[in-house]
Amino acid sequence: MAHYAEVLDGIVLRVLVVSNEVTTIDGVEDEQRGIDHLDAILPTDGSWVQTSYNGNQRHNYAGVGYSWDGTGFA
Repeated sequence: MAHYAEVLDGIVLRVLVVSNEVTTIDGVEDEQRGIDHLDAILPTDGSWVQTSYNGNQRHNYAGVGYSWDGTGFA
């Protein structure tokens, strides 16, 4: 499962889970596939950024109210 943070004006509004069936192609996870999926089902003024529990992406796992500086969540 992949996790995506909805970010508006640099602040995380919510974090949602997207199924591996959506994000994975030929056994490789593709962040853009998850973003495209969320954009299609949940129109937003913000943007979607993938985050991970183990911190191997974008420093920290995003939480509601966290800030996004373009490289990581805090």
